[in-house]
Amino acid sequence: MDTLILANNPMVNYKLRSLQGLVNLRTLNLRNTERNLSNFPEQLDTWLSELEDLDISKNSLPQIPASVYRMEKLKRLNASHNGITELSGRMENWVLLELLNLSYNKLQELPQNLSKCTRLKRIFLNANELTFEGIPLGISRLTYLEQFQAARNKLQCIPESLCRCFHLKKLVLTNNCLIQLPEGIHYLKNLKDLDVRDNPDLVMPPKPPEEQIGSANKLYNIDFDLEKLKQGAVTSDASSKTTPLSRKERIFVRRHKERQATDENTEKVLKGLSGIAEEKTRKESVAGGIPEAPPPPEIRRTKKWYEMLEKPNLTYEAYFDENTGKEPGLTIWEIENFAPLEVDSPLHGKFYTADAYIVLQTYLDEYEMLDWNIYFWIGAEATLDKKACSAMHAVNLRNMLGAESRILREEQNEESEPFLSLYSDGISYIEGGGTPSSFFTVEDTSYPVRLYRVSNHNKVHFQPVTVSETSLDPRDRKSG
Repeated sequence: MDTLILANNPMVNYKLRSLQGLVNLRTLNLRNTERNLSNFPEQLDTWLSELEDLDISKNSLPQIPASVYRMEKLKRLNASHNGITELSGRMENWVLLELLNLSYNKLQELPQNLSKCTRLKRIFLNANELTFEGIPLGISRLTYLEQFQAARNKLQCIPESLCRCFHLKKLVLTNNCLIQLPEGIHYLKNLKDLDVRDNPDLVMPPKPPEEQIGSANKLYNIDFDLEKLKQGAVTSDASSKTTPLSRKERIFVRRHKERQATDENTEKVLKGLSGIAEEKTRKESVAGGIPEAPPPPEIRRTKKWYEMLEKPNLTYEAYFDENTGKEPGLTIWEIENFAPLEVDSPLHGKFYTADAYIVLQTYLDEYEMLDWNIYFWIGAEATLDKKACSAMHAVNLRNMLGAESRILREEQNEESEPFLSLYSDGISYIEGGGTPSSFFTVEDTSYPVRLYRVSNHNKVHFQPVTVSETSLDPRDRKSG
């Protein structure tokens, strides 16, 4: 098994010890599973040494667990919608990390070691409490960075070093307190999407004139005169010193550097004192023959009645392939003998009027994470068994994927616009059914009408005649 999705399950008392047997797991989704620091496995990095994609969003984690920091092969981490207040410098272990989603937390600053995650391409920091001092100046080392989203924070400006990430394609800074952006924003040649809405005090920097031969010494308002470079006196242009916005930015930078130096020294002192105290305690225990104190007992709360219900071990391998929903695209099943049967891609958009179908749309959301839309389509002449099974297996598909979207019902000639937009060539109807009904049908017995002429010569004799008035005896007709 390489993918395990446990999203949206009440698992507060589940320790996840069974994960230690899944040594080849690549993707683990623990979204909205009531994870906290007490029930998060401490040996997760040892159990799942090959893990590349981890989703721990929508839980109650005040910080990222230590075992996650030790995952050196991690490529995608979604820790959004938690109560995370700070990040550790141990994130330098994520040397292969490409996507980091920390939106909707309580972060005020990012550690300097973020710059050591040099493979990062997408960073999402929306809805936090970040300020200018909270963004490390070394962010310019993220040379592969393509997306940086920090909407709904407290940013008054961004460091100029962010404008040295020359592969940046999308920069989202909506709903902040921005006053001015660095002039270097104009030198991001690959930037296609710059979103700075809802920043009423923002003044965009003037666009620099087109570069000409001999004008390179004025780039970024820096004097690159050779004699001054030899003397170590690289100064800004005089015009850039006099503006109040530039003075405010310089004050921010100076305070930011002083604060970082103080924090680094404090961290070193605390680390040293902690090591000395642990060593002293260990020596005293060995000398006095005092065994180490056992860990405090775990506090268990009383389970609620619905938590004590035993959940069945459901599996959907008999109906859906294990690779279902792993790649963006469209997958369609038709109902046959109470079970879904996958339809070949050339037949997508062609529906039998007497059948029912399940349609799965797999796509990447704004955080580059897989998401799904699930539909079930019912033909005008579909039988009851096909209607019921299409709805039932659509629910099974959603449970298997851990999808949060609603299941949408579509009926013939009343399809919604989102459903119709899935088919570039439109949809068409085919009369009849491509698969037989699974119900046994009982036909009514028909009795044909027959007419006989009855004669009584020595014995009764029946003679079949045409069912018509002319076959009647004239004497009988008169008497009738």
